Amino acid sequence: MTTTNLVVQGFTPPLALADFKLAAFDMDSTLINIECIDEIADAAGRKAEVAAITEAAMRGEITDFKDSLRRRLALLKGVPVTALDEVLKERLQFNPGARELCAALKAAGVKLLLVSGGFTFFTRYVAAELGMDFVRSNELEVKDGLLTGGLILQDWGDICDGEEKRRMMLQCAAEIGCAPAQCIAVGDGANDLLMMGAAGLSVAYHAKPRVREQAMVSINDGGLARLLELLR
Repeated sequence: MTTTNLVVQGFTPPLALADFKLAAFDMDSTLINIECIDEIADAAGRKAEVAAITEAAMRGEITDFKDSLRRRLALLKGVPVTALDEVLKERLQFNPGARELCAALKAAGVKLLLVSGGFTFFTRYVAAELGMDFVRSNELEVKDGLLTGGLILQDWGDICDGEEKRRMMLQCAAEIGCAPAQCIAVGDGANDLLMMGAAGLSVAYHAKPRVREQAMVSINDGGLARLLELLR
């Protein structure tokens, strides 16, 4: 089914919102309008270089997300931590419908998970604004007010890649007594495909071609709240 750039495959809408208990969201370019790492790189005059790696990773042309992230992080070494504040205050905006969709899901009793290959500096803000119940993301290492180009090891690991996104979604589902079929996964890049494949409903938002092809729902025009057109 296709209606004004809302593409559905593998099911006939509407689906019952009551059938879902957990919604897992990617952050960069999904809930928010930017790739935070690219904007941080702009402060170092390396945006083009970093953005090219980001784009290749998102398209799935670089299959090792961890390697691609480490390569990009290395280019951020020496960037002052104040650059993160500037990105948050001056560049980060929520994508259309993000607040509306999250509010509607919460009102229906769906728990929300923010799972990102991005950074805790930004996920903390986004999670608080949208009322997320669970969060997983990467922690930038800072020394003497400067980024080191590395990450801090957390109790689950250091890099939240596609496999970790999937694992975290299933772990949160288990915690709340939710089957994978009762999960919604929303993303835009190749790093989201594993969790999208494990969810009962996979949603691509203004996504890369490979992701659109595999998603059950592709929102190619308009905001995230368009998903609500398919749920009752």
